[in-house]
Amino acid sequence: MTTLSLPSNRLAQYWALTKPRVTQLAVFCAVIGMFLSTPDLPDWRVVVPATIGIWLLAGAAFAINCLVEREIDARMARTARRATAQGEISALQTLVFSGVIGGAGMWILNTMVNPLTMWLTFVTFVGYAIIYTIILKPSTPQNIVIGGLSGAMPPALGWAAVANDVPMQAWLLVLIIFIWTPPHFWALAMYRRDDYARSGLPMLPITHGPKITLLHIWLYTIALFATTMLPFAVHMSGLIYLVCAVLLGGVFLWYAWQMLRNYSDILARKTFTFSIVYLSLLFAALLVDHYLKF
Repeated sequence: MTTLSLPSNRLAQYWALTKPRVTQLAVFCAVIGMFLSTPDLPDWRVVVPATIGIWLLAGAAFAINCLVEREIDARMARTARRATAQGEISALQTLVFSGVIGGAGMWILNTMVNPLTMWLTFVTFVGYAIIYTIILKPSTPQNIVIGGLSGAMPPALGWAAVANDVPMQAWLLVLIIFIWTPPHFWALAMYRRDDYARSGLPMLPITHGPKITLLHIWLYTIALFATTMLPFAVHMSGLIYLVCAVLLGGVFLWYAWQMLRNYSDILARKTFTFSIVYLSLLFAALLVDHYLKF
């Protein structure tokens, strides 16, 4: 019994290194980009390997993140159970794991999709695993803003996979996620302030205090609402998307305003949770509108 449980437990630990819940949202946005890139249904022979390749490289980037931040993770309650933080998976094992799945992802994208998607995804990997994790995150409280570009890239990757091009419409989707990232992440950082204080990372609630952070969340949420109007403004989407964007954005604005007026950790947690639902529904609305536009 014990012998059988060990491999399963180890596989679960490696799976956790890829941050599957975060990866799922990123890959979902990439798949939406694939469908929006063509007026018809995209070729499944491209969609399937592109999805797998992007997923593998995203997982590889997150594994490097866990490796670099293993000592920081060990000081935080939210991340202390990660196998890298507990020393159950060594640095070499993590590097090999990341190299194998990342290399496999690049091979799949290059041979079964197109080189443009491979290189864009690789640049995204470097942006997150190296520029954000190693350089920006420990050095500036604006780390999530500057480094957010790498996390915002999935729609462009998906678009490139099918169209072998990244037009303005794809970059609008990237811009939406880029503006969404700060209020999403800072809501988490607010109710995890004690954790981040122990981590030693210069997160905005620690370096500038809760009031400044809440003001930033409010202002970025206003900017996000305006940004989500752009697909309709450039005739990329129709009324279905517009109505959904206004309703979803209104709820997000309400959460941000309530936090600014009467903050509580419970409200910040609800805002963080809603921000994930918000992005998923917003991109789903883009997809529905794309095929039912009127």
